[in-house]
Amino acid sequence: MSTPEPVVADESARNKRRQRLLILGTAVVVLGVAYAAYQFLHGRFYESTDDAYVSADVMQITSEVTGTVSTVLVDDTQHVERGQPLVELDRADAQIALESAKAELARTVRQVRSLYSQADGLRAQMRERRLLLDAARADVKRREEAGDGGAVSAEELQHSRDQVAQLQAALTATEESLASVRAQVDDTTLENHPQVLAAAARMHEAALNLSRTSIVAPADGTVARRTVQIGTRIAPGAPLMAVVELSGAWVDANFKEVQLSSMRVGQPVELHADLYGDDVTFHGHVAGLGAGSGSAFAVLPAQNASGNWIKIVQRVPVRIALDPKELVDHPLRVGLSMKASIDLHDTSGPLVAKQIRETPPKLVPEADREGAIERQIAAIISDNGGAHGGTGRGTR
Repeated sequence: MSTPEPVVADESARNKRRQRLLILGTAVVVLGVAYAAYQFLHGRFYESTDDAYVSADVMQITSEVTGTVSTVLVDDTQHVERGQPLVELDRADAQIALESAKAELARTVRQVRSLYSQADGLRAQMRERRLLLDAARADVKRREEAGDGGAVSAEELQHSRDQVAQLQAALTATEESLASVRAQVDDTTLENHPQVLAAAARMHEAALNLSRTSIVAPADGTVARRTVQIGTRIAPGAPLMAVVELSGAWVDANFKEVQLSSMRVGQPVELHADLYGDDVTFHGHVAGLGAGSGSAFAVLPAQNASGNWIKIVQRVPVRIALDPKELVDHPLRVGLSMKASIDLHDTSGPLVAKQIRETPPKLVPEADREGAIERQIAAIISDNGGAHGGTGRGTR
């Protein structure tokens, strides 16, 4: 009796299912082994995150002096160069203050000059009174010798002695006056006398305030958040605008705490910006690891010591320095999203960065401006110093 045809068909179908399951199981095992091998040989040496954002120095532009805005020279999104004027304030008040400081310096130089002359006059007066006192003492001595023989009356002798006492008192008064003047001018010159230095400092301050009526860009960057308007009366410290130094942008990538064990300063990083997509790859290196998690520095940090507690994986910001040349070709903007992948092969770098900035940003130097002020001060002292100008001397 032959096997029914339906039974043969079911057996064939079961065999095909077994083959398919076997193939599927084999594929899963192969993929698992391949993934494990990939993780062991390659994947474990890389840590990635898409919780990363572009940051840059946002320099707040403020005024250092009170004034009325007369000119606004830039606007939002405009690129500016270091030292380029941004805002001009009305210079009238500062100019008047500078002229007043110049006049005050000239007056002070003449006053100090008179002190030197007064000291010279008192010394001459002392010499004269010493001569008169010596002559009076000699006259008293002669009268005393003549008085022993009765040639000089006692009244005349007493008048001579009184004159000696008067001259001695006058000499003492002159010495005290000279001592008082010398206390003001001893061991000084006209240029380094305290009163002249104080007046020169006030002139420096006035000149500095005048120069600060022109507010300049502290670095190359892009203008943002401009709020200042023409005619506004501003106070020192009032925010006017911001300059963003995009050429020195970096990335703050927030990695989970479980990803940090092998991270070291100096490790290479590859990044992709959502702005450009995967077609553009940025290269950088780990500049430093944050001192704490984001929640630790939050305005209201979590208080886990009370109530029910749920463990939450913390994230720590890692600063990634970018290649400046690549930023020139593909500029980034503050706040843009990035994807970062750190190569962990080299773990010889330090855990803590010693120095991130090789050339820290500085304000625009004012050396030339200071030199011009010094020359003006020297000219005023020379013009008003007379015989002492430029060669003022202390008394002895």
